[in-house]
Amino acid sequence: MVKFLLRVIVNGLALWVATLILPGMDVIPSGTVADTGDPTLNAVIAFLVIGLVFGAVNAVVKPIISLLALPLTCLTLGLFTVIINAGMLMLTVWLTSYLPMQLTVNAFWWTAVFAAVIVSVVSMLANGVFGLNRASRD
Repeated sequence: MVKFLLRVIVNGLALWVATLILPGMDVIPSGTVADTGDPTLNAVIAFLVIGLVFGAVNAVVKPIISLLALPLTCLTLGLFTVIINAGMLMLTVWLTSYLPMQLTVNAFWWTAVFAAVIVSVVSMLANGVFGLNRASRD
């Protein structure tokens, strides 16, 4: 349970960093589930909920797409993985359009691809810091 919560926090953190760096990516926390009246807390809740959706997309859809795209990934020496990650981000954008808080990305080729790279790097660094990639010794 703790690892799950840490992964949601890491996803939210990675998306937050991407929205800070890229001008075409934004989170709209309006009408959050727990509208506290505090815009900062509303934004944190929005990033956590969107991080949860992003994690679910990566856990359920990404393995299927990665398996289907394996020949193309091998042909491009792994570079197609960036396009798959951008697609997962765009799927998250679409899914969050049905929630009170939304992730918006202006352009696929510019914003989504660079956001996928930023999210991957931040997630990799944060997972290393929190030790989420290590094998469990339980």
